Amino acid sequence: MYVCNCFGVTEEQVRKHADGGACTPRQIASACKAGTDCGSCVRRIQALLGRGACPRRELVDQGKPALTAVAPESAPVLDEAA
Repeated sequence: MYVCNCFGVTEEQVRKHADGGACTPRQIASACKAGTDCGSCVRRIQALLGRGACPRRELVDQGKPALTAVAPESAPVLDEAA
């Protein structure tokens, strides 16, 4: 089913971009232009992202960037001055 008629973006494409790390409507727009023309699909994109389409949603909810890798706790911390 189409989410964005202006650019022909489907639900599947939105989910694929979300799996790749795009967890906000703005990040989806950057990935595929959905929501950048008439804007009528933005609420649908928000609904898809809110229903678990974004595996990194918990990072966004915590105010962290969704597209950055999270190091495991056992990873050594590097001193920036070094």
